[in-house]
Amino acid sequence: MGELQHLLERGCIYIATGEGAVQTVLGSCVSVCLWDPEARCGGMNHFIYPQTMRKEQATPKYGNVATMALIKLMCEEGCSTRGLTAHIIGGAHPDGATDSTGMRNVEVARKILNEKGITIVSEDVGGRVGRKVVFDLSTGQVAVLKVMRLRAEDWIN
Repeated sequence: MGELQHLLERGCIYIATGEGAVQTVLGSCVSVCLWDPEARCGGMNHFIYPQTMRKEQATPKYGNVATMALIKLMCEEGCSTRGLTAHIIGGAHPDGATDSTGMRNVEVARKILNEKGITIVSEDVGGRVGRKVVFDLSTGQVAVLKVMRLRAEDWIN
C-alpha cells in the first residue's frame, strides 16, 4: 500500500489517482469504492442515509447523492462507467433487523450501480458488526476488518 493515507469522514467523497489509500469506519453507513484500472483512479464515498429527494438536503450524507456524485467525479477524472468496478461495504444492523437503515443504504448503492452498468465485484454488507475499510488506490484492492468495537488504535498504519 502506498504511504499517503486519507481518513474519509461520514458524508464525504474522496478520489485520487496513483499511490496511497483511503480508509474509513462503518456501522450502518455504507461506502462504495470505485476503481478504474486503465486510469488507475479510485474513489470512495461514505454515506449515512439511503436517500433524499429534497434538493436542499442533496449532500453526500445520502446514498443516492453520494453514489451519483462519486460516479460523476470519477468520469470527470477521465474514467468511463464501462471500465469501473465497484465494492459495496457496510450496512450493518446491530439489532438484527432485516429492513434496517444499513440494508436500505446497501440497496440504494446496488440500484444506482446496476442502473449505470457498473460491475459490482464484491460486497461485504449486513451483519451485526462494524467494519474498518482500507482501499488501496494503486491497486483497487479493498481490505475489510470486522470489529465488535471500533477503537482509534486499531487503524492500519
